[in-house]
Amino acid sequence: MASVYDLKPKFQDLLRPMVRRLAAAGTTANQVTIAALLLSVATGVCIGVWPSKPWPLLLIPIALLVRMALNAIDGMLAREFNQKSRLGAVLNELGDVLSDITLYLPLALVPSVNATAIVIFVISSIVVEFVGVVAIQIDRPRQYAGPMGKSDRAFWVGLLAVLLAFQWIRPPVTSFYLSALIFLAGWTVINRAWRSLVSHPSATTNLELETRTDDPH
Repeated sequence: MASVYDLKPKFQDLLRPMVRRLAAAGTTANQVTIAALLLSVATGVCIGVWPSKPWPLLLIPIALLVRMALNAIDGMLAREFNQKSRLGAVLNELGDVLSDITLYLPLALVPSVNATAIVIFVISSIVVEFVGVVAIQIDRPRQYAGPMGKSDRAFWVGLLAVLLAFQWIRPPVTSFYLSALIFLAGWTVINRAWRSLVSHPSATTNLELETRTDDPH
């Protein structure tokens, strides 16, 4: 099934001039990774403090787009400017999960949103990323397959936030919307696990888990 992740090469080409300037200015991949996490935390705090206001919801698609760009930039800095590190690998994977938690979980406080569905969606997102990483433990490549990888979650949650902000979606439909995302997340878990089991062994090893990878999934 098609995924937003498939657009990665074109997105990276657009960002490459900026990446060169950042590298020339001495910006590190780890700094960009931390900035992406702080952006998610700040946006999540706004939602948590003002859950009934529309403007924090409208911040979500903006924050997700900027975060997607930052995630692409940190990977390009690491790969193309020799900034790979063990710390970077840890920050890369942990930062993605923490960003999802801090940005998506506060939506449970929005009055028209089913809090239980949000919690289940966040948990399913964590499992999706866990399955992607655990492939390395059996000497397979890190898995990014969809249909509900990080970039896909960003698109659909961003769309939901806009619909909620303008009250273009009613609570029952919101619950159905989230249920569909949870289903797709479960499908992604199975898809990534299956690909890990049937894919051919690669040069990816446990040691490479300790180095930063290009990861705008």
